[in-house]
Amino acid sequence: MTEHDTAVERTFEALPPAHGRGFAETWWGLAWLKALEETALDGRQVRAGRRLARAGAVGAVSVRPGRVTAVVRDRDGTAHRADVLLERLSDEQWSRFLDVAVERSGHLAALLDRELPPHLVEDAAAAGIELLPGIGDLEPECDCGVWDHCGHTAALCHLVARLLDRDPFVLLLMRGRDERALLGELRARDTAAATDTGEPPAPDGVDAADAYAAGRALPALPPLPAVPGTPGPPPSLSTGTAPAPGVDPDALESLAAQAVAAAHRCLAVALEGSSGEEAPDRSPRAAGLGLHLTAAQDAVRLAVGVTDAAALRRLAEGSGRGGEELARAVRAWRLGGATGLSVLEEEWTVEGEARARARAALEAAWEEDERPSLRARGNRWTVVGADRQLRLDRDGLWWPYRREEGHWTPVGGPARDPATALAVAEGDRGQEGREGPEKA
Repeated sequence: MTEHDTAVERTFEALPPAHGRGFAETWWGLAWLKALEETALDGRQVRAGRRLARAGAVGAVSVRPGRVTAVVRDRDGTAHRADVLLERLSDEQWSRFLDVAVERSGHLAALLDRELPPHLVEDAAAAGIELLPGIGDLEPECDCGVWDHCGHTAALCHLVARLLDRDPFVLLLMRGRDERALLGELRARDTAAATDTGEPPAPDGVDAADAYAAGRALPALPPLPAVPGTPGPPPSLSTGTAPAPGVDPDALESLAAQAVAAAHRCLAVALEGSSGEEAPDRSPRAAGLGLHLTAAQDAVRLAVGVTDAAALRRLAEGSGRGGEELARAVRAWRLGGATGLSVLEEEWTVEGEARARARAALEAAWEEDERPSLRARGNRWTVVGADRQLRLDRDGLWWPYRREEGHWTPVGGPARDPATALAVAEGDRGQEGREGPEKA
């Protein structure tokens, strides 16, 4: 996406088609679409606009205070100018908003990171300033002659949701302030507030000479050792004497072998991260460690690397699972680690913002005439009349499931798009082993 900034206008080039994805992922982008759906009197026009936007029918989008404009083409190529109007904030309202924004130190940092923090919106609303549009706030204008929202203005609104996802300053510009002016005013108020409290303003950076001198003072580091090719042998517990009551030497040897393998992976992660290449994930999960797991979860993690039938029986019994249950749990772990296991074994109620995100994702994933019939229960959506299911995790990702031998079984790794996940569930059975990274 390229853009051309002027003092009071930004123009965004046309975005490519959005097949198989939603138009908004951020909470503020979803709130924009909700305002459209609640404002439009004809839901068919909203759906027609969604189809036009998904097909790439919206041209370059011009954003300026109080108005957003684009040319939208019908399926037959006919072009229409579509405008959506949003009321600008007054100078007095902007002054109150700036006061609210500098009250919390994280607000300015979040805006610089292209985030719209919920607390900022809530604090502004408490001060009588509504940043996000509500019912009736998105006023349509189109040369097609429809007085309410038509497919063209609805398509434009869907594209604006994509722009808002990337940059909330698009919304603030529509409300009347461009990014440069707004940030300048915020920094000025932040500095003034610090001066009023007697605290010196935060420095803009580190003096270059001091930084250079500090760097030169560091001693040269010796080269790091090479990573061993394989883990070392675990200790042997064969002593020739009977073990103490309650001690299982085979189980202890298996644990020791896994600990040695995990230590080798940790060492490899630490040393490979010093090569100047992109830093790898150094989390315990990446190293295959079972930190912060329950005993039942850790039994599944251990079972991933076990082939001995007797050891697998002990792990199944110790985790309160049967043999087949443990096998399904191991499959879930291979596909997604602890998250994949929780998706298999935990059912939870999707509420509030998570429910709104899920509904938006499901509606946007398919064309209306292609959308499967889904029956929802908790975080699970089952295809009516088919042994296929989608499960939602707490991060908003969709997991494909298929009923096998009377049990719901994971068949692939997570996807952000529910249509992609369902396609995996409907694919060949051989596909399940190729979906998602293996988790140790």
